[in-house]
Amino acid sequence: WRGREGAPYSTLVPSDEVTITYRHGLPVITLMLPTRSERCQFTIKPVVTTVGAFLQDVQREDKGIERAEVFATDGTKVSDATLMEILLMNDFKLVINNTAYSVSPPVKDKLSSEHATEMEDIKSLVHRLFVALHLEDHQIRKERELLQKLDHLKGELLPLEQMKARIMENADAKTSRLLWVGLALMSTQGGALAWLTWWVYSWDIMEPVTYFITYGSAMAFYAYFVLTKQDYIYPLAKDRQFLHYFYHKSKKQRFNVERYNKLKDDLAEAEESLRRLRQPLHLRLPIQEINDKD
Repeated sequence: WRGREGAPYSTLVPSDEVTITYRHGLPVITLMLPTRSERCQFTIKPVVTTVGAFLQDVQREDKGIERAEVFATDGTKVSDATLMEILLMNDFKLVINNTAYSVSPPVKDKLSSEHATEMEDIKSLVHRLFVALHLEDHQIRKERELLQKLDHLKGELLPLEQMKARIMENADAKTSRLLWVGLALMSTQGGALAWLTWWVYSWDIMEPVTYFITYGSAMAFYAYFVLTKQDYIYPLAKDRQFLHYFYHKSKKQRFNVERYNKLKDDLAEAEESLRRLRQPLHLRLPIQEINDKD
C-alpha cells in the first residue's frame, strides 16, 4: 500500500483495529488513537457529515495526529467534501500518520416499511419546524430587499416620468390641433359646396362634383386601411396620430421608451411580489399587523 506521493506506509493494520457499528440507525466508528493509546468512538451523521469533518474530529481528539486521510481500495484519495454516507457504502483505507487501517463497513439492514414511514414523518416534522422558525426572518429580509428595489426603480423612473409627461402634453396638444384643423377644413368644404350650389351654379352642375368628392373620400379611407391595416375609426385614428407625435418627440429629446417600459415592468413585478409577500397567508401574521406594516 502506497500513499499519495508513492511512498509506502510503515504499517498496514487489519480491519479489526477500526470497527463500524450501527447504533440507533447511525454509524459509530471506533478506532485506536495513536498517541493516547485508547479507543475512541465517533458517531457519524452520514447525511450531513463529510469526510473532512470526520477527519477533523479525529485530529481534535488526538493532537498528536499530524496526518489523517482516507483512500479508496485502489489507492485513490477520497475528497474531504465527500459525504460519509457515500464513503460507508464500500471498503476504504483510513490513514493516520504513517499507519493505514483497512476498513470494511458492515451492510446496513434495510429499514422496515413502518420504520421508514416513521423516519419520513420525523423528517417532515423537522422541515415544518425549520420553516416555522426561519420563515418570518426570511420574509422580513425579502421585504426589505423588495422595498430597496422599489426605491431604486422609482428613483430611476422619476426623471423619465417627468420627461414623458412633457412629451405627452406636447403630443396631445398637436393631436388636438390636428383634429380642429380637420373640422375647420370640413366646415370650409361644406360652406364652399353650399355657396357653389345656391349662388354660383345649380344642383345639376354640383351633383357630379359632390359625387366625386364622396368617392375620393372613400378611396382615401380605403388607402388608410391598406397602409395601417385598421378601419378609419376616429378614436383609433386619433390614438395613432398621438403615438406618431409622441415617438417623434421622444426621438428628438432622446427619451428611451424601451428602457422606460422595462423599468415600469420591473416596478410592477416588484410591487406584485411585495403584495404577495405581505398577504396574511404567506406572512403568517394577523391581518391587523399586515395593515400596520402597509
